[in-house]
Order: sequence, then structure tokens, then C-alpha cells
Amino acid sequence: MHCPFCRHPDSRVIDSRASDDGTAIRRRRQCQACGRRFSTQETVLMMVAKRSGVTEPFSRDKIIAGVRRACQGRPVGEDDLAMLGQRVEADLRSRGSAEIPAHDIGLAILGPLRELDEVAYLMFASVYRGFESLADFENEIQVLRAGREPQDAGP
Repeated sequence: MHCPFCRHPDSRVIDSRASDDGTAIRRRRQCQACGRRFSTQETVLMMVAKRSGVTEPFSRDKIIAGVRRACQGRPVGEDDLAMLGQRVEADLRSRGSAEIPAHDIGLAILGPLRELDEVAYLMFASVYRGFESLADFENEIQVLRAGREPQDAGP
């Protein structure tokens, strides 16, 4: 790690602490040459494998931006979107894989979005799953209704 003050290539770790959510490590370092102290933060890099074969770093902001488009005109606030993005990222990281297929990210978004706003869920699902007809919407609406109906207690 290069010192940000004198650019010396060696520094000593004085203290290490995990972040609150456990996804990063904060390290306090001291430069061996100038003696100044600085902090670094290390995170595990999660990559997204796209259908085209290209991989790119995971971005929670891209998830939020995609869901924001589906939520246009809906009563969904920025805090709700941030919480959804955090929830999806935590779900993906809990799988323990360094590379996540883009398709799996879309699937991970659907559940929390359905709980947040069913209309936004339908808009997102229509693009993600490639709805081509009114029947596709009708089928998905039936699934939504079946999930909300009270379960029969039986005799």
C-alpha cells in the first residue's frame, strides 16, 4: 500500500476492524518512511457475469437505478430503494460466490420488490422476464393474488 502523503511503497498495519455489516475491513496504517498515519478500507470484490460473457464489478447503484425506473410514479421513496438495494446485495453476498450471473441478480430483486410495491414488481418483471402478451401479465397477477389470499385452515 503506497503512502498517500509521500508515495513510499511500504506501510505497516497498526489496527484492523471489521465494518458494522461485516462486508469490509478498515485498516489503520503507518508509513514506514514519513511516519504519517492513514486509513484504508478493503472490500471483497463481487463480479457480475453478463449474458454476453463480459464480467464487471457489482454495483448496488445499478440495482437501485433499475428498480427506480420500475417505481416511477409509484409511492416508493429513495430510502425504500436504498433498503431494497442493500437487501439484494446482502442476499447475493451471503451466497459466498465471487461471481454472480446477472440473471441471478434479477431473481434476487423480484422478491423484495414484490413486497415493496406489487405494481412496480409487475413493471420490473415484465421487462426482466420478457412479457410478450396480456396473458403473461394476467398469469403473473393471478400468482400475486394467490399469494395474498388467506390460506384455508381446513376442517
